[in-house]
Amino acid sequence: MQQNLTTLSRSLTRMLGAATLALTLIAGPASAQSLFSPAIRVNQGIITHFELEQRIRLMEVLRIPGDPQKDARRTLIEEELKMQAVEEAGIEVAPEDVQLGIDDFAARARLSSDEFLAALANEGVSAETVRDFVSKQMAWRDYVSARFLARARPTPDEIDRALGLGGGGGLQVLLSEIIIPLTPQTVDQVDEVAQQIAALTSYEDFSSAAAQVSAAETRENGGRMPWIPLAQLPPALQPVILELEPGEISSPITLPNAVALFQMRGLREAAVGTPRYAAIDYAAYRMAGGRSPETLKAAAELRQRVDTCDDLYGVAKGQPVEVLDRISAKPSEIPQDIALELAKLDPGETSVALTRNNGQTLLFLMMCTRTRDLGGDASREDVANALTQQRLQTLADSHLEQLRADAIITEE
Repeated sequence: MQQNLTTLSRSLTRMLGAATLALTLIAGPASAQSLFSPAIRVNQGIITHFELEQRIRLMEVLRIPGDPQKDARRTLIEEELKMQAVEEAGIEVAPEDVQLGIDDFAARARLSSDEFLAALANEGVSAETVRDFVSKQMAWRDYVSARFLARARPTPDEIDRALGLGGGGGLQVLLSEIIIPLTPQTVDQVDEVAQQIAALTSYEDFSSAAAQVSAAETRENGGRMPWIPLAQLPPALQPVILELEPGEISSPITLPNAVALFQMRGLREAAVGTPRYAAIDYAAYRMAGGRSPETLKAAAELRQRVDTCDDLYGVAKGQPVEVLDRISAKPSEIPQDIALELAKLDPGETSVALTRNNGQTLLFLMMCTRTRDLGGDASREDVANALTQQRLQTLADSHLEQLRADAIITEE
């Protein structure tokens, strides 16, 4: 039986992951007052010392990697946040569905349901606790599906791209850029400057102009961008770029609150396997003050404080909901100026080149993730399911971080 339990532990760990595996054990010896007094408060919910101690013990029994003391607190808080959202949505799981979930767990460990429950009982885990855990996992799954499935389903075009059937792959471009901020008061002046830049004929003159007037961070390098896959650029911009000869400068391109110009420096066929992307996940945090020295300084300080897009939820906590957008969209759905900035970024990197609200709001952009091509050997159904599940996971993780950012969490 102990061998079966070991098999069961490994199976559950693989299936649920160290961060989400959670069962509640039968109470050990301790006073009722200390066991069931609050250890952590999550909004109106309570996590008791009993739950905390038993979660730690469970992680030790199953030899889950990580720090049991730290991970138990985090997973219990996440579970409480999830169940509060589930209850608010009115989602319930039928008892027969819970039993099917237990049957599935047991089958993965090559045990019958009775053997499954008996093995856990020998380690102090009651059958009712197992049912409660399974019910919560299934309820969160149903909640995520109900809330996000419509947004997570890929379009036929996205499936084509994931299968390698879309165009634009294989080519990389080497560009220089100039992004000139635009406000209603500066339209005429910016148009005149842009036309003058478009008439330039040398790389040196374009680089000099970028250093003087461009708002993009590439101005420090004379506007020069690194090699970028053509397919990573905004779809509407791709044909414009392909028409340019080396050294040629594009006509001014109007973007939201800016005018852009590009100079072609090179075009090459990329190595086989250049990635394509079906969806881009990014965050946009709005900062009042536009490109004022004070706001740019605050943005530079913010850049040092955040490592991932999820960190921005904590930054935006207590502010109006519209200050932070977390968006997952196919490339053609992303505004062209944002798509252009994102094309330059790796996950976790940021840009402060763009503004909104007629230049009065600075847009702090952060690249989160890109959904990559899944390979041409997969079926359309396999690709669609994989993309859907990947997006659901991203959306669920982001939503959980938002719940955490909005929650009042205190430890006794």
